[in-house]
Parts: sequence; C-alpha cells; structure tokens
Amino acid sequence: MALVDNAVYVQGRRTSNPRSLDETFEVMRERGGMAWIGLYRPDNEELQSVAGEFGLHYLAVEDALSGHQRSKLERYGDTLFVVLRPARYLDDAEKVELGELHIFVGPDFVVTVRHAESPDLGRVRRRMEADPALMTMGPQAVLYAILDEVVDQYGPVMAGLENDIDEIEDGIFGGDSDVSPRIYELLRVVIEVQRATHPMVGMLEAMQRGSDKYGLDVELQRRLRDVQDHVIRIAERSDSFRALLQNALAVQTTLVGQRQNDEMKRLTEASLAQNEEVKKISSWAAIIFAPTLVGTVYGMNFEHIPELSWPWGYPFALSLMLAMGAGLYLIFKWKKWL
Repeated sequence: MALVDNAVYVQGRRTSNPRSLDETFEVMRERGGMAWIGLYRPDNEELQSVAGEFGLHYLAVEDALSGHQRSKLERYGDTLFVVLRPARYLDDAEKVELGELHIFVGPDFVVTVRHAESPDLGRVRRRMEADPALMTMGPQAVLYAILDEVVDQYGPVMAGLENDIDEIEDGIFGGDSDVSPRIYELLRVVIEVQRATHPMVGMLEAMQRGSDKYGLDVELQRRLRDVQDHVIRIAERSDSFRALLQNALAVQTTLVGQRQNDEMKRLTEASLAQNEEVKKISSWAAIIFAPTLVGTVYGMNFEHIPELSWPWGYPFALSLMLAMGAGLYLIFKWKKWL
C-alpha cells in the first residue's frame, strides 16, 4: 500500500487517523481541517484519486508519477508543487544516495510523494505534532519543516564528502596511482549534490518574495530565511568541493605524468648505458678480429702464399697484426667508443 501516513489536523492538532483516502477527504470537509497525506511510490490510480480531490495539475501529477525530476518549485493556481532531492551518506559503502521527494501544498492540504527511503518524513510529522503552534500556521509550515529536514540531512553528506576528499589528497601525495577513478567518481557525486542544492536557494527566495502575497506568517518567514542560510552554505561547500576535486585531478595528472617522465628518463639512461657497453664490446671484438683475420690467412696450408718464403714474413705478419689492432684501438678511442 502506498499510503504511509494519513491524518487530519484541526487547530494544529491531529484529530483523525483515516484508514483510507476517501475517509480523509470526508473528515477534512466535515471538520474544516488540514489533511497531510504521505504516499510512497504510489501507482497511477492512487495518485489520480488524490489529484481529483484536490485539483492537482496534471503536469505536476505526471512528474510525481514518473520521477527523475530536478529540484524545483512551481505554482499551479493556489497549489505549490515542490521537488526536492534529499540525500544521505552511507558510511559503510562511502557513497552518497540521492532520493526524490514530491510535495503538493494547497490551502488546506499537504501531499508528499516519496520515491526513496529518505527523508524520514515520520520524524518531520512527529516534530510538527509536538509543536501545535507551528502546525497552526498551515500547509506552508509543513513545507518549511520538510525543507528543514532535507537540508539538515545534507550536513552528514557534506562531512562524508569532505572526509573522502581528505583521503583522496592523502592518496595523491602518497603515490597511489589508482586514485584517479575515485576522483572522477567523487566529482560526479559532488556535481549531483550541486544540482540538488543550488535550485533550493532560488526556491526559498521565491517563497519569501511571495510571502506577503500569500499571507505567510512572519515567524515562518524567519524560519525559511534560516533554512535558506543553511542551503547557501551547503551550496558554497559543494562548489568548493568541486574546485578541490578538479584541482586534485589536475595535480594527480601532473604527478602521473612526472612519474611517467621519470620512468622514461630511467629507461633512456639505461638504454644509453647499454649502447655504450655494446660499443665497447663491438670495438674490442673488431680489434681482436683484425689480427685473427691476418693469422687465419697465414694459417692456411696453401703452397703459394705471399711472403711464405720471405725471411721477414713472420715478423711482418706479427707487425701487421699489432698495427691493425693499435690502429683500430686509436680510432675507437677517438670516437669515444672506448
């Protein structure tokens, strides 16, 4: 059943707990009270029943049914349609979970359509029921309390994100090469938080601009300004988080590039050192090869070999070997191969 909680309030106090929507509509008309209906992922028939009773605009009803809306505030005649993106930080998974909440606020009713586990609207209802003076301010006071709850839940979210960013900074300067995907992931979350919170600043400004026109209580205006201050601080923190993560990504990219350059430099130096060794080995191989070539020629058992019968042939062959070896040594030394 999509109906989570359902009550009629008269002069700020809960006077009835109807068991069905039809009973709610009947009691509300009889007592002239305010209905507060809480729905969780209602189907089309359930939401259309509420829409028909309170005259909700079909475009707002379509948005509430389909979900996946941005944070916004729209007015259809004397009915406000508000979309909020509540969030909560999951400590175990170190993740931010964004929900979606649709609120219809009319002259004598509040209808909430929740698409996620957060926020805890039961806590909001208990808070309001414990303060009849605030409840007597009507549906706008209920909207204020829901806004206040949603904004308060962003406190732990921002603290969790700040802790995650600190861990990322430690990873960057600790030489963790796998930190880049975490930066991208956290940057995406921060952008989603920005999209959820930044529109709320304009929404609260719009509510305060229309406070005189729609008879908003002065005390309620003060409370809305307090919520707006909190939203502005959250929006500013999310902006600073985004800047920090973008800078962290730039630093990480620089450090990775530097490490790659250092590795290439090391490989280049190793390659150069190896080339020098190859030059030395090749030089000595050539020096040894030259005398060996001469000795090999004279070691052949042919009858007609030059200088075979020459008395100075043997000294000449040794001198030729030494001369070729010394010449090659001087050449390689001059070329700095040796």
